Amino acid sequence: MKKWFFIMALVVLLLFGSVIGFNLFKQHKIAEYLANRPEPEFPVTVTDVKAGDWNPVIEAIGFIEPNQGVTLTSEVSGTIKNIGFESGQKVEKGDLLVGIDSDVEKANLESTQARLPAAKAKFERYKDLFAKGSVSQEALDDAQASYLSLMAQVKSLKESIARRNITAPFGGEVGLRNVFLGQFVQPGTDIVRLEDTSVMRFRFTVPQTDLPKLRLGQSLVIDVDAYPDIKFDGNITAIEPAVNYQSGLVQVQASIPNNDGKLRSGMFARAKVILPPVRNQIILPQTAITFSLYGDTVYVVRKDEDGALRAFQTVVNTGERQGDTVHVLKGVEPGETVVTSGQIRLSNHAKVKEVVNNALATPAVTPKL
Repeated sequence: MKKWFFIMALVVLLLFGSVIGFNLFKQHKIAEYLANRPEPEFPVTVTDVKAGDWNPVIEAIGFIEPNQGVTLTSEVSGTIKNIGFESGQKVEKGDLLVGIDSDVEKANLESTQARLPAAKAKFERYKDLFAKGSVSQEALDDAQASYLSLMAQVKSLKESIARRNITAPFGGEVGLRNVFLGQFVQPGTDIVRLEDTSVMRFRFTVPQTDLPKLRLGQSLVIDVDAYPDIKFDGNITAIEPAVNYQSGLVQVQASIPNNDGKLRSGMFARAKVILPPVRNQIILPQTAITFSLYGDTVYVVRKDEDGALRAFQTVVNTGERQGDTVHVLKGVEPGETVVTSGQIRLSNHAKVKEVVNNALATPAVTPKL
């Protein structure tokens, strides 16, 4: 019994010893492999840091407005007797657009004008008689009041007739006609939209901190979704004198020539107010910057003592971004080389090798979904 127990214990010890020995041998070989393994070299694309001119802008959004625009409505009720325009037509100031029936008013005007000469003659006669003492002051006043009353009635009837003729208050382009010949309209009925689109207005807001950068006549560039390949140039024409105390924003208005008629009121637009250029600034591709909550960093490529290229992580201060570039305020100097792609596998002091790759190049035509 004791001999059998001794044999079994020996077998167990041999088994455990072989497992432990194998693990020790494996760990030794792994350590030996890692010690003799060559240092990994990560492929990256790089760019040289150069100083250039940075053109800062103030970006804003807003809506296009016409130089002048109004929806013409009827001031009186009546039947439309004539229409002097077609939808989308160009009109001049004073052109008759819609005429509402005014036969009754014209008849009343003729009746009042017919009584006017007699009233005027009576007033003139009474003035002569009053000078001779033949009539009283009261009779003269009644004759004068009758004459002036008829003159006022004539003027009132003429104005009433004029209100029934809707004319263009300024030159421009009319929209879609909302009324028809023979239609009975009520006061306030929409007739047509009239807009002067020779010059368009663009109203937007900027933070009050940007006020020192703005001035009248300053240039800006506007783009709209309807024409993504066209840039519209304009100039600032007005700056609101008061700042909104709730939002801290100030309204700005710009004028945009619209000779080709492409811009329409109500269009959503994005604007860039052009500011004076800043000389000798560091401009890098946005892909070179690693943005995080703990700060913005770049990998600067330098040679070590052995001549190998290594990446060193450097903290940078960034400013404004435009397109695929960013303005770097501090952290790198002209002449240095920074990594533009492949940073995700890098760590500080990692060995790298430069490769050529055009994957980050901006395509000539943006693919459409």
